[in-house]
Amino acid sequence: MKAFAIAGSLVLIFGIAAAPAAGAADGKAVYDKTCVACHASGVANAPKLGDKAAWAPRIATGRDALFASVIKGKGVMPPKAGAADLKDEDIKAAIDYLVSAAK
Repeated sequence: MKAFAIAGSLVLIFGIAAAPAAGAADGKAVYDKTCVACHASGVANAPKLGDKAAWAPRIATGRDALFASVIKGKGVMPPKAGAADLKDEDIKAAIDYLVSAAK
């Protein structure tokens, strides 16, 4: 069976997704480890995972603006969501995960 990588995920020819490729950032894992603390319950007005209305204006600013907000911090969210060891790829993957849940 043939497989190929698309956007960091291993996809089989029948469209069955497997785990992210080795070394690829896993947005859900980053969310579950770091972002969930505020974005699951809406602490300090953090937009909740899957809340389309809350995420729509943020999504409209674009991925680069969302990335800049996480890197610099926004409101009470500290820079890098308080996880200074997060790599840029991890942050981008988490943003993609949060955005995809709100579409």
